[in-house]
Formats: sequence, structure tokens, C-alpha cells
Amino acid sequence: MAASEEHDSPEESQSAAAAAAVAAEEEETKTFKDLGVTDVLCEACDQLGWAKPTKIQIEAIPMALQGRDIIGLAETGSGKTGAFALPILNALLETPQRLFALVLTPTRELAFQISEQFEALGSSIGVQCAVIVGGIDSMSQSLALAKKPHIVIATPGRLIDHLENTKGFNLRALKYLVMDEADRILNMDFETEVDKILKVIPRDRKTFLFSATMTKKVQKLQRAALKNPVKCAVSSKYQTVEKLQQYYLFIPSKFKDTYLVYILNELAGNSFMIFCSTCNNTQRTALLLRNLGFTAIPLHGQMSQSKRLGSLNKFKAKARSILLATDVASRGLDIPHVDVVVNFDIPTHSKDYIHRVGRTARAGRSGKAITFVTQYDVELFQRIEHLIGKKLPVFPTQDDEVMMLTERVTEAQRFARMELREHGEKKKRSREDAGDNDDTEGAIGVRNKVAGGKMKKRKGR
Repeated sequence: MAASEEHDSPEESQSAAAAAAVAAEEEETKTFKDLGVTDVLCEACDQLGWAKPTKIQIEAIPMALQGRDIIGLAETGSGKTGAFALPILNALLETPQRLFALVLTPTRELAFQISEQFEALGSSIGVQCAVIVGGIDSMSQSLALAKKPHIVIATPGRLIDHLENTKGFNLRALKYLVMDEADRILNMDFETEVDKILKVIPRDRKTFLFSATMTKKVQKLQRAALKNPVKCAVSSKYQTVEKLQQYYLFIPSKFKDTYLVYILNELAGNSFMIFCSTCNNTQRTALLLRNLGFTAIPLHGQMSQSKRLGSLNKFKAKARSILLATDVASRGLDIPHVDVVVNFDIPTHSKDYIHRVGRTARAGRSGKAITFVTQYDVELFQRIEHLIGKKLPVFPTQDDEVMMLTERVTEAQRFARMELREHGEKKKRSREDAGDNDDTEGAIGVRNKVAGGKMKKRKGR
């Protein structure tokens, strides 16, 4: 009898498992067509290699097609862009008009990325996009707006600038407003700009609010901007993706550089994104790594826009394997091949941690994240652990091997400081003649200094 009972329970669990599998299969078998997306756009999704919709898309697209306002909460790398681009393009096909949708984003790089996705999805139907961001000549943007594109993707500051100063440009006919990474837009103190924009666009519109984290400011904005919204939450608690292996390293702050070089050597062959807290530190670390022969490239707010895009494209094209960035790059940038994220400086806002490590392990791939914790960062680190609800393991290192690198690293630090100082003096001397000094080939590395005397000739030219 006992034997038969024992025999019975596994079968029951099997049937439960089978039921779960069927439910999962049902979710998996959903295609974009099932969600109500038109055939033209389904084909475009196929061409982009989007085989099936992600969770947020399954939740948001049908509601959006019904004409509801949406709040989408989903972790980064979950296909948020598709969740608002497809319904907008769908509606645009039904009622074609110019200046149809406005997408607000916090950073310029994200704006370019969203525009690429819109253009890729809408290539067969001839969608025109304009990207309106700071750091780029506003005359050419005014011309782009005069052509009345279907979709405007903008950062709030520059958009206001055009609304106030560009003749004949208004958003009175706007049908869709999207705020991507809404929490960050508000955190960057764009609140007044957002309020201004909300005043000049029609009340009668559809609004989509997407954010990885729900903050009080976002809730306030939701009350102001959305009518009877549907909440599509894929994850309510702050989440990092399952396939992400997270580690920490507890080290004295004076050996941070040495440990960074050690990790880059240990995990050589991967591509890295290293996050620093300031533009200056980003630049310094980039010079330091270059002097040691790594192909590192910086990306931060003090670089001109063309250089920022240049850096990003070099990294995307795998011409450079290490991208050093400030939090400018922590949101929304989709670079599929990032294998390792290093938090060289621990983020002060624990929510930023989620965004930073969200640059790796995207779209079902796996990835590593390593956070450097110095004697001054313990409390911040505990906050991060508390937020994600995990205790992180230590990244294994061989301390004696690390200390063997100290001498080379110290020398490279010295050269990096010298270069930074020279770069600063050059900037002062030639404000109007800004040379190409902060990109890879432009920075004059150790080699010239060691060779001796060449620097003087260069200055004398």
C-alpha cells in the first residue's frame, strides 16, 4: 500500500508540472499577430529577429491598441521600446498624419537608439523620425522639424527650445506621448520642462509612461498626465535578471586601479562596461588603461555629442572592448555584447545599480557584474543588497598576483595624471580650437613620452 502511495505522488506532481508547462507554452506561442499587430509590422518584427513578444509586450500592446493609457514597469532589457513603438506605428498606419507621436527620453544616446528602432520597424511603411537633442546644431534640427516627421524623439530641454524658438513648429496635433525611463527624466530635474511640454500638447492624446522603477515623482506625473491608465508591471520589486552573475570585491581604495587591471586581465576576451562616478575619473581611468595597452574608450557628459556617439559606435562595432562611462550610459543603452559590467565607483543611488548592471545579460544572454566596495562604500553596498534582496558572493582573486601589478599600474597612473593635466592646460589655452584630445587615437600615449623629446616637437609645431 505504502509503495503504491509513494508511486502516486510523483505522478500528481508530474501532472501539475505538465499543467504549468501547458500554461507556459500558451504564453510562448503568442505571436505579434495574436496581440493584434498588423501584418506589415509583424513582418518587420520577423526581419529584426523578434521571434515572439516579451512579457511586457504581451501585456502592454493589446491594451495600447485598445487606446488605453499605459504605465509600463519592467526591468531594463525587457523590450520596452517595442512595447510602445508597435502600437504607435499601428495607429499611424490607420490614421496617417505628421507630428503623430512624441517620445521623451532622459539621455541623448537613448534617443538615437529609440529612433533606430522606430526606423527599423517602420522601414517598410516609410516612417520618418527626427531626433531632437542637445549638443547638436539646432539649425539642422529646425529643418528636420520643418519637414514635419511622423515621430519626434527628444530630450526635454532641447524640445522646449524648439517649441519656443522654431517658427511654425508646434505639437497641437499630437496623438501619442511616450515617456521612456520616466523616473530618470524626473530625477534629472526635467520636471519644469516636462510640465511645460504637457501644457502645449493636446489633452486628448494617448500617453505611455515607461519606467524601470516607480518613484513618488513618477506617481505624481502619472496623476497629472494619464487618464485612467492600465498598469502593466512585469516585475513590481526591483529586479535584476536571473542570468546575471553578481559579485563584489572588498578592497582598499588605493588599490582600486590595480584590482581593475587584474580583473581585465583575468576576464580578457570579454567586453566590459566600467562605470565611474565622475567625468574626470572616467577620463583618468581611460588614460590609465590605455597606457597599459588596453583598448579603452571613454563616454561622459563633458565630451561633445559627436564624440559620444563615436565612442559608442566604436564599442558597438567591437573595435574597442572596454567602455568607461558615467551614469549617462547606464540607462536604456542596448549593446548586446556587453559581457561584464564593473562598478568601479559604487553608485550613490541604489536604483542606479539596477540600471547599470542591466547593461549586461540582456535579452536572455548571461553576464557578470562586479562591484568594487572600498572602506568608504560599505553602507551604500548594504543598501544595494537590501534593494535587490540578495547577498552577493565575493569575486575570487589571487591577492599576490594583484600586488605584482602594482608597480606597472602606479607608473601608468602617473602618466595618466600628467596627460590629464596637459589636456586641461591645452583646453584653457585653446578654448576655441578644441582639438580631438579625448578619443582613443587622439590621446598621445606613453609611447611618445618614453621615446623622449617628441612631445616638445609637437608643441613647437
